[in-house]
Amino acid sequence: MTTSGPVSPAAPATGAQFRISRSTPGGPAEAQIAALAGALRSYSLNGTGFVETYPDDELPPSACGILLAPWPNRVAGGKWTLDGRTQQLDITEPSRGNASHGLLRNTGYRQAEAGAAGSGPAASRVSLAAEIFPQHGYPFHLVHGVTYSLDDDGGLRVRQTLTNVGGNRAPFALGAHPFLRVGSVPTEELTLTVAGSTRLTADERMIPVGSEPAAGPWDLRAGRRLGKMALDAAYTDLHPDPETGTFQHRLRAPEGNGVVLWSSPEFGYVQVFVTDQFPGRSRAVALEPMTAPANAFNSGEGLRWLEPGDRFTAEWGIRPEHTG
Repeated sequence: MTTSGPVSPAAPATGAQFRISRSTPGGPAEAQIAALAGALRSYSLNGTGFVETYPDDELPPSACGILLAPWPNRVAGGKWTLDGRTQQLDITEPSRGNASHGLLRNTGYRQAEAGAAGSGPAASRVSLAAEIFPQHGYPFHLVHGVTYSLDDDGGLRVRQTLTNVGGNRAPFALGAHPFLRVGSVPTEELTLTVAGSTRLTADERMIPVGSEPAAGPWDLRAGRRLGKMALDAAYTDLHPDPETGTFQHRLRAPEGNGVVLWSSPEFGYVQVFVTDQFPGRSRAVALEPMTAPANAFNSGEGLRWLEPGDRFTAEWGIRPEHTG
């Protein structure tokens, strides 16, 4: 039997929305995080947006803002070997036949602590968590946690954790998929800087097959105007900032204002994805911090193992720069 009544507004396609805010010397800082995949949906300082967003009734386009666990990027053919036995993950990138972006892309994160900071209307932080259950292709039990917080200067800080709550040591890598922007400045006018001296070469399925020094058009260390650039490449041998020890990658507008994607040393790789397929944008730029590159379950590069009861923690963040 069906009943009729007043029509309520449709719930966002990405589930519950968590909003954090903070007054800072540079103006109000605000961010919105979705339950689905723990995705960052918006972040602004003094009214200027620094990440791409999308309408309430849509899913994250091009994985916009989602968190990636227990692996970022791809596993070739969804296959890898554990103790001599082939593991088969679900193929979630049918066009290339890979398992892509981990196991939580379609999972809703829950608020981790009732009454914790982040539960009130003016909270400056929120902690969320999602569980990875043992399953075919990945027989391990983990909890992925994240805390989004706004710093005193209005920068956004993201702390990711992974806890092994099962009985066996588990292989893993973490990542995130934020798309950055500088307010209303056209993407083509921005200059992209990436602090990586080595580029991973990849086959037609975007699986790494080697590496080479970042040179010519691949060298983004001194900055390159985006223009009509199209790029989907991973960089490593990242150079830390001498003052903070973090890895820093930038988008900068012609007048000098911009945004920095920074990460702690655990994120030794960054995937740079420049696309003309982002809805409503002529071009969009994702800077994806990763603790390991694509196909780490097979290559072992950057792969870590988490013992039962242990927890891994790494941080990244987004910081506006105002130099004009």
